[in-house]
Amino acid sequence: MVLNPLERWLRMLVVCLAAGAFLQSEAKATMVTGGCNALGLPSWQGTLFFGADEPSVDKRISGLEAYILNGDPSGSKVSGVAGPGHNAWLMTSSALVLFMTLPGLALFYGGLVRSRNVLSVLAQCLGIGGLVTILWWAVGYSLVFGTSFGQSPLGPFLGGTDFFFLKGVDAAPNSSYAFWVSQSVYCMFQLMFAIITPALILGAVAERMNYGALLLFIGLWMLCVYFPLAHMVWGATGLMNGVFNAAARIPAIDFAGGTVVHMSSGWSGLILCLLLGKRIGYGKEPILPHSMVLCMVGAAMLWVGWYGFNAGSAGAADGIAANAFATTTLATAVASFVWGMLEYALKGKPSVLGYSTGAVAGLVCITPACGFVDSTGAVVIGVLAGAVPYWACVKLKKALGYDDALDAFGVHGVGGTLGALLTGVLATAKVNGNLSNEAVAGKNGLAALVSHHALYRAQLEAIAITIVLAVGMTLVLALLVRLFINLRVPTEVETQGLDTLQHGEEGYVM
Repeated sequence: MVLNPLERWLRMLVVCLAAGAFLQSEAKATMVTGGCNALGLPSWQGTLFFGADEPSVDKRISGLEAYILNGDPSGSKVSGVAGPGHNAWLMTSSALVLFMTLPGLALFYGGLVRSRNVLSVLAQCLGIGGLVTILWWAVGYSLVFGTSFGQSPLGPFLGGTDFFFLKGVDAAPNSSYAFWVSQSVYCMFQLMFAIITPALILGAVAERMNYGALLLFIGLWMLCVYFPLAHMVWGATGLMNGVFNAAARIPAIDFAGGTVVHMSSGWSGLILCLLLGKRIGYGKEPILPHSMVLCMVGAAMLWVGWYGFNAGSAGAADGIAANAFATTTLATAVASFVWGMLEYALKGKPSVLGYSTGAVAGLVCITPACGFVDSTGAVVIGVLAGAVPYWACVKLKKALGYDDALDAFGVHGVGGTLGALLTGVLATAKVNGNLSNEAVAGKNGLAALVSHHALYRAQLEAIAITIVLAVGMTLVLALLVRLFINLRVPTEVETQGLDTLQHGEEGYVM
């Protein structure tokens, strides 16, 4: 039998493992066994000891191949066990995504407000982080990634009750979402997405929304907007999960959150800023960022953390993650440059704010597409990400007169919508085989849409549903909250600053 290089390498690895097992067995006699691991094998302080009843070399090789290729290990001895490399990448990605909110977004938004309101932004980010974590532990993870509602009418819109209070969420993988990542790690990774999404809304309502009203609104918004939408797009039984739900009614795709994260927060932010009204002095006097240094540092932190956001969404350290890493870099750099050059051409001065905002716009637009487009597609997205959100922030906002304080709608609402649409135009199965997988994409129609260059149709449906849900529920929830607490701070609080009067602190003591 002729062995190819991969098979020879794997067999050599198995021989080495067997030799190690023999040496372990020699030491085993002098050690106290601490129990059994997930495979049922004897272990001492986490070290496996192979016995005589272990599976054949072929079965061991199949398990190793599944691990290396990020495939399904079912039938091998390693089924149901997290792989160390993939697990490590998702833990790292989780930390990177949290880094995006604290301190990245906090400093980016904090630098853009006036000095008397900088701490209000930091307090809002911290408060949201704690509130969303509690909701995620209690019901959120289950409503998004559970499956107990299954084929019931609720199934396409909510996951289920199976993971309430994180019951059963342990070190074993949930194969519905990741073959080689502990469900506890995957749960924390997705928690970081849940934290940053409502925090993006802050950019639209900065410097004037009451802290208590904000927290109450965010709690309700997570239950009524984020959790249902995240399930529809990413849940195993989700309505719009074209990649992993063979029964998806709308075979749309969203790699890392164009609809779930950016469109939902951006469009909700627009409605909130309209309900709150303009800041005192808006359009009559200059309202300038108090620290462009903090703004640029925060934008740079967002860029770095976004690699966990996008490449981590592959659910493994594999080739798709590598592609997402590369496309994220290309689109972001191009968008930042395009925004800066537009300012240079139209205003004569490329600004640090322009470069920073352009980078964030590039990150937003590439998010739903990063795991589905090639490098050329990423550059195209980068060019449009630098131009279209620039128009929205500079021209559209001025023409319509709404006070989107830190351009949350212009960057995340418009940018997220643009990215979701471009994903349907530029996605290719050459980059991600899931787009042509007959077991799923072949059944729900995704493969046919991709091959016929018609995926934009499903994307438009997903965009419409996201806008209707975000806009409609934000309007209802904001009006409900207003029955119990004022949405906007009193005039004297806004004039003197939220830091002192709502938080009892000052950002800078001179």
